[in-house]
Amino acid sequence: MESGKIVCPYHIKSYECDRNGTLRLLTLMNIFQDTADTHASSIGVGIEHCQSRGLAWVGSAYQIEIERMPAWHEKITVESWPAEEKKLIAVRDFIIRDEDRKPIIRASSQWVLLDFAQKRPVALRDNLPLYPVVCERSLQTDFPRLPEPAREDMCIKFQVRYDDIDVNHHVNNAVYPLWATETVPHDFRLKHTPAGLEIAFKKECLYGENVIVKTELEELTSLTGIYAEGDGRELAKIRIRWK
Repeated sequence: MESGKIVCPYHIKSYECDRNGTLRLLTLMNIFQDTADTHASSIGVGIEHCQSRGLAWVGSAYQIEIERMPAWHEKITVESWPAEEKKLIAVRDFIIRDEDRKPIIRASSQWVLLDFAQKRPVALRDNLPLYPVVCERSLQTDFPRLPEPAREDMCIKFQVRYDDIDVNHHVNNAVYPLWATETVPHDFRLKHTPAGLEIAFKKECLYGENVIVKTELEELTSLTGIYAEGDGRELAKIRIRWK
């Protein structure tokens, strides 16, 4: 750990890769979450602190820029740090570097601290010890609001599985971009890979629910809305730029 950052070496494994031998998007999101959790615990604001006070960190947004995905057997380094703190929002940034220290993925994420029983955000300074914030951004973003898809070019229904649920008892954040990419046509996926993602998480989703995923595909951009079938509540929006 250096200057308020965590720096973790990581070796890409075969089961973490897709048909092209490169890291799956689902695994990338899990690497972000695991790195954030490890660092948060090391600076005293992790799951141990939160659970003892009935609190939970919940991701509200991501922006990710991908130069390329790392490949099977490749050794990478994952860097992360708290980049900004507001009254109700914490920003955490990431850089993934290859063996030559070249940045290949940059990401910024936005988090809120919830009172787990009341499902309401609480003020960070009232509920967390002081921790180091590094005034440096991997991406300059204010997490702009995403529009609704103008068309429904593709639509798929999923049922939430037991393995989609995380320790907060709702669908893990990594699952939503997986659902979004599954609605993009197979032939398109064979020729294109994600170059950038914007993700906005709206409402929690629970085990056994049916989820409707609607996507508009316009040239090299897909825009996806994810909704609960039962009551129609919006769960997430995801915009992906493909290359």
